[in-house]
Amino acid sequence: QVQLVESGGGLVQPGGSLRLSCAASGSSFGINAVGWYRQAPGKQRELVASVTAGGGKNYAHFVKGRFIISGINANLTVDLQMSRLEPEDTAVYYCNADIYIDSNLGMRNYLEVWGQGTLVTVSS
Repeated sequence: QVQLVESGGGLVQPGGSLRLSCAASGSSFGINAVGWYRQAPGKQRELVASVTAGGGKNYAHFVKGRFIISGINANLTVDLQMSRLEPEDTAVYYCNADIYIDSNLGMRNYLEVWGQGTLVTVSS
């Protein structure tokens, strides 16, 4: 079973910075891509940034130039460095991973895994 655990959320003043981390754990799996999503109260969950195993990165227009997503580190973590935070960035931030597991029969199964989320509050 593969699990994702987010950390690093908290309260920060407008203009401040936070670093979120997503750690994947489990046995015998690989990661194709990881994405950071967020969901503000009363709004739909939206993609913030994503990175593929090959290093390709994608950002939502509303975070370009402010947020940086790391590559998929050797210890299976992906960080999201958030700078120049605004009150509109207040949300629960979730980590999502597209993973694969190779079975003993030689088949590859693909799964999507979500973390529990970490709350980011931007307020003075």
